[in-house]
Amino acid sequence: MPTVAIVGAGFGGLCMAIRLRAAGISSFTVYEKADRVGGTWRDNTYPGAGCDIPSHLYSYSFEKYHSWTRRYPDQAEILAYLEHCADKYDVRRNIRFNTEVIAARHAGGRWHVTTRHGDTERTDAYDVMVMSVGQLNRPRLPDIPGIPDFAGTSFHSARWDHGHDLTGRDVAVIGTGSSAAQFIPHVAALAARLDVFQRTPNWVIPKPDVTFAAPARLALRHLPFLRRAYRGWIYRKAETALYPALREDGWSAGQVRGLALSHLARQVPDPALRAKLTPAHRIGCRRIVIDSAFYPALTRGNVEVVTDPITCVTRHGVQTGQGPPRRHDTIIYATGFHATDFLAPVRVTGRDGIALAERWRDGAEAYLGMALPGFPNLFLLYGPNTNLGHNSIIFMIECQVRYVLACLPYIRRHGHMELRREAMDAWRARLDRALGEMVWQSGCQSWYRTASGRVTNNWPGTASLYRRLTRAPRPGAYLFGPAQG
Repeated sequence: MPTVAIVGAGFGGLCMAIRLRAAGISSFTVYEKADRVGGTWRDNTYPGAGCDIPSHLYSYSFEKYHSWTRRYPDQAEILAYLEHCADKYDVRRNIRFNTEVIAARHAGGRWHVTTRHGDTERTDAYDVMVMSVGQLNRPRLPDIPGIPDFAGTSFHSARWDHGHDLTGRDVAVIGTGSSAAQFIPHVAALAARLDVFQRTPNWVIPKPDVTFAAPARLALRHLPFLRRAYRGWIYRKAETALYPALREDGWSAGQVRGLALSHLARQVPDPALRAKLTPAHRIGCRRIVIDSAFYPALTRGNVEVVTDPITCVTRHGVQTGQGPPRRHDTIIYATGFHATDFLAPVRVTGRDGIALAERWRDGAEAYLGMALPGFPNLFLLYGPNTNLGHNSIIFMIECQVRYVLACLPYIRRHGHMELRREAMDAWRARLDRALGEMVWQSGCQSWYRTASGRVTNNWPGTASLYRRLTRAPRPGAYLFGPAQG
């Protein structure tokens, strides 16, 4: 069987490893730069961190976990689930922890993977390369002058400083996306004063979270058909009710918008604050925030929502264009990730010295989000245009893993499997037509889009359509032959 290098031990990398082992393939190595599995759920440990997809869908189909304690899982429970999967399916022995992949180069028909472990670098060769580094793994700081000058404590939400006690502090939070919505209620309860700096308000809908009572947990544990039925119901609801809201002609957009407006009116009685928190953009254009504690936190007496543009960070706090300087001893950046810089900072070089960074200078793209011309035997998990705004990314990852497994017999037979340029061109045209029908193109700025406005992150179809398209490789889309340089 071909030897396989997998980069990353989050949901994608673990799924690839588990399914390889289930197929009787043990000739793989997983490279993980950290000291444990988990990916984004290992890194994001801020107070209140959790998922906005129900737990029974945000999990592998082959490991329908029966021990979830609540409808929407928190970070600790998701990480425990991934640790459980790594142990149950015995893939830890194939993982090289604390080993960062810094470069991958295709030469002599194989992928030469250069890694760093401490001060030691080494290069190993593999037949197949699977990149599973995710889209939300490199924190992004805003382009605000003076950030290094701040004399207090500052950190990004994805690198939470748990040694810094926020009790009685004067805190600034910059950003109001999904992460901020989760941790702001916890910060507001501790801080003496909290300034929340908002550039663009987001649509927020309630999160109907509940703790599973003992009878429900017992039923879900001992009745597998019930787990399957519950998971299927969540999936169908996402496909039939949430997905249409993301289309330009979506019939359910008005319903979701009405839900968000009523949620805002119910939780924020002050009309001035409510006006600050009412978005001007179309619902779904940016990531919809699903949370029920965010708005009440913003109505607390010690919290102020600041919409004046930030001009700079000073030694003592955050300065806006209006009013006197604001003094803070702590700044928390909830400003997202370098989501459109796929695979960075790994240097990937394909056949004939093609640099992937150069190929993607106008925006990342890949056939089915997985394959590229000029990069034989390279596959991406959670690659360009495979993120979802309505359903579970774990479903998408399983589709991709199944597809990669179906490609391995071709590689074993021929040695070389490379996407045809014609297939990439046809896929790009099809994708652009589909993206043109989605609300993400309606003018608002979001992490879905590059600086030039190209949507590189999101999948414009249903999850069911993606499953059909990735059911099996289409041989006509690929070139096959002996291993090449």
